Amino acid sequence: MVTSCPVQRQAQKGPHRLAVVVDSRRLSFRELDAEVTAWAGRLLARGVRPGSRVALLAWNGLAPVALLFAVRRLGATLAPLNARLAPPELQALVRRLAPQALLVEEALVGGLPDGEVLQAVEREDAAAPPAAGGFALDADWAILFTSGTTGQPKGARLSVRAFLASAAASRANLGVTPEERWLCNLPLFHVGGLAMAVRCAVDGAALVVHRRFDAVQTARALTEDAITHASLVARTLALALEAGAGPGALRAVLVGGGPLPAEVASRARRAGLPVLQTYGLTEACSQVATERPAEADGTTTGCALPGVAVRIAGADGTPARQGEAGEIHVQGSTLMTGYLDDAVASARALDGGWLRTGDVGSVDGQGRLSVLARRVDLILSGGENVYPAEVEAVLAAHPGVVEAAVVGRPDADWGEVPVAAVVLRPGARADGLLDWVRGRLARFKVPAEVVAVASLPRTAAEKVDRAALRDVLAAAGGKGRQPANGKRAL
Repeated sequence: MVTSCPVQRQAQKGPHRLAVVVDSRRLSFRELDAEVTAWAGRLLARGVRPGSRVALLAWNGLAPVALLFAVRRLGATLAPLNARLAPPELQALVRRLAPQALLVEEALVGGLPDGEVLQAVEREDAAAPPAAGGFALDADWAILFTSGTTGQPKGARLSVRAFLASAAASRANLGVTPEERWLCNLPLFHVGGLAMAVRCAVDGAALVVHRRFDAVQTARALTEDAITHASLVARTLALALEAGAGPGALRAVLVGGGPLPAEVASRARRAGLPVLQTYGLTEACSQVATERPAEADGTTTGCALPGVAVRIAGADGTPARQGEAGEIHVQGSTLMTGYLDDAVASARALDGGWLRTGDVGSVDGQGRLSVLARRVDLILSGGENVYPAEVEAVLAAHPGVVEAAVVGRPDADWGEVPVAAVVLRPGARADGLLDWVRGRLARFKVPAEVVAVASLPRTAAEKVDRAALRDVLAAAGGKGRQPANGKRAL
């Protein structure tokens, strides 16, 4: 089954409607359609044909948006690469992709010196722009690399069907208005940014693109630029609030990528920002569950979106009881086709039509999902599960703590123990934090050590980089606050 290009459809329906805002440029759908057509011509001149892959290394801009639709007009697939990866990592991914075209932003060319400079290609005229081709629903639209559960990055193959289903699911939850504007400061090499771009094209909404997250720029956009929707993580939301973000024309601010501290959520609501918690992942083409606007209370990530199903599986694979923790499984048309050239990992992840996320959560009596731990973040200590989000929430509730992150550390006695890093408010001390946690959580959940840090390491999407945090805490070992007897007890 085939569908037409959403940008082309919008150009025909409302050619003068605002489509994209990038820096000082404002493009209508007719102008965006012309950009997409030009890029398709440039790719065609480079031998891109149905089934080809186009690898792209770039920060946000107009070109990544146009390329997203141009590749599919040729029946090709876009593989956006993480601009924060080291050159050896990038080169390994390119070897696996074997792309027909490799485009690299000029500022990033050191990471992939064999690529063509994006800006130079952009200046070329498209000598023979092709007619817009159909979008085959089961064809790969994008390949996004994710760590999956462990080890070597896996290339999640996301189909046209998955992106369109993701857009439909979000629309069913949030609705759509004629003057909708989505702020995109999520990287367009992550699923959240790509899904947002597709959603706007499908719905005829405007996409306001920021090159990278900047707190002042984001606060100004939310307050002054008629933004109706935005997607942030807890950290970027907190920074935008500090920069004076106001509600403006906002209808929803989706917050995902990890737990939202209650203090940040409260600040956002006091500032008038309509915050909705959400849970999603690359293999499910972004959103899985999101709070409903009329029912949001910040206690869960909400119900599964329309067209998406969520179940919780116990340790033996059978359905967990209501409120019982287990592995989150997801089903629906938003799921990936599989992992690139990895039949074993694909079969393991897609079990009987259900995506085994590796994440741990529970579902309450209203069908609302609570996410307790993401993938490898779960800590198994002395036979007990320790959920980082639970410990982080208790630490973050301390008046002297700005934010906290908890990871596991190998331990000869317990297998693993939780250790914490905290960013403190000016004048605050880490002394007393362990007593604070002891009074609120079971003893096996109390961190073996709390280390004060100036900031938490972040990924390109501003999520806590837990791998880097483990290195930070290992380097600071013994310098934090230890339990009085040096041992933990269950």
